[in-house]
Amino acid sequence: MDQDPIFFERNRVFRVYTGGKLFHDFFGDPAEDGFFPEEWVASRVRALNKESRGEDEGLSRIRGSGQLFSALLAEKREQLIGDRAGFEVLVKVLDSAIRLPVQTHPDKAFARQHLGSEHGKAEMWIVLATRPGASLYFGFKEGVRRQDLLGAIRASETDRSALPSLLNELPAAAGDLYFIPARVAHAIGAGCLILEVQEPTDFTIQPEAWCGDYHLSEYEKYLGLEEDIALQCFDFEDLVGERALAAGRKTPRVFVESGGGRGERLVIEEDTRDFSVNRYRLERGSLDVGGSPAVYVVTQGEGRIGSGASASAVRKGDYFFLPACAPRLRLESSRAMEIVECLPPGR
Repeated sequence: MDQDPIFFERNRVFRVYTGGKLFHDFFGDPAEDGFFPEEWVASRVRALNKESRGEDEGLSRIRGSGQLFSALLAEKREQLIGDRAGFEVLVKVLDSAIRLPVQTHPDKAFARQHLGSEHGKAEMWIVLATRPGASLYFGFKEGVRRQDLLGAIRASETDRSALPSLLNELPAAAGDLYFIPARVAHAIGAGCLILEVQEPTDFTIQPEAWCGDYHLSEYEKYLGLEEDIALQCFDFEDLVGERALAAGRKTPRVFVESGGGRGERLVIEEDTRDFSVNRYRLERGSLDVGGSPAVYVVTQGEGRIGSGASASAVRKGDYFFLPACAPRLRLESSRAMEIVECLPPGR
């Protein structure tokens, strides 16, 4: 049993923005928006909400036993993650009914100095589906400087366009891939269902005054830091304008083809040393995939996955953790199936 994939209870997390309607087609949830627009997958990270909804908010539990994934990792460390210090990656599925605030995330050096963490928050996006008019915001426009950001922050109390007007706006479509390094200004626009892979923190600097109809507190903007310090997270020099877009947009690279399937690399070590992401597409038949430990999310179709002593039926919206002691994962399907593999550092 220790070699089998580990499945989880559902884990929708409160945020101050609304969304979730597109979870209907992905997870089978009711087609309605609300304040639980994120599903945290195989999470050992606590959500940093201003008002906590419990000490375990954000943490994943094992399906059946209800045990915290973090507790299971501590109990069976060698079987689950081998000789690693931890499983240092966080996966989310999120749906935005509104534009999220303009934001950035700290890099490791800033997180270590000011937030007491060895992790910042580099991340990547796979756009799974969109609503009409969906968009993304990525990188400051050329020429934007700190004083422009400060002016837009003050203006955002009454002008909702002040901050997003400083960024490059892009139309969003299913299949879009982006890598977002720490310190790059960005925002997810309204209408995006996204699979997000990131460093294992909930650190966000979002100085905009409003998130929809919700007025952000100073803590929610700056994580309890002084504004002057928090705004040091923003990059005004390197990844801006066309340089940001060129660095952020990713193109899948096929690395294996076998029978009716193929594997594609989406994020590799050249992009970041914090995680890697692969995608496997199976038209029909079977395909041996990937490595462990890893998190897998089924993003299209249905089929069976096998590893260890048993095989399990899976379909779009299912996700699981494959322990380090497991043999290779085998996909089987009589129709099209797609699965994303999220790997921790060093893979």
